[in-house]
Amino acid sequence: MKVAFCPADLEALPQVGRPGHTGARGSSVPIVAYPNIAYQWPVAGSCRESGMTKSELIQRIAELNPHLYHRDVARIVNTIFEEISAALERGDRVELRGFGAFSTKQRDARAGRNPRTGDTVQVEAKAVPYFKTGKQLRERLNGG
Repeated sequence: MKVAFCPADLEALPQVGRPGHTGARGSSVPIVAYPNIAYQWPVAGSCRESGMTKSELIQRIAELNPHLYHRDVARIVNTIFEEISAALERGDRVELRGFGAFSTKQRDARAGRNPRTGDTVQVEAKAVPYFKTGKQLRERLNGG
């Protein structure tokens, strides 16, 4: 399954649509399709310019898929994020080909400092989330 979080940077995803069809409202970006959900990303206002929140992602997908209820789109997006989170919690790696891979890295226990008092405090070992970009996304970001 491929999931686009920053659509402006994912040209390599499969383009699907009718021949000569340029997408809704005459934009020049073809429709990108996934199982029963079509995505069409805006040309102006890309992620690099303004960013995209989860609610904006849900809203955009709902607008492009009028056959789906907004609550169903929200449930799909939330389920994807929950599944990624649950996999990381179990210590699994989640790979989205062409986009990147989510995993966790272990940080060892260490001695830290309280910035207010300067006292030494013991910081426990912990797992932190880690994201490594995929080759296609990296090439897209670097103009390749």
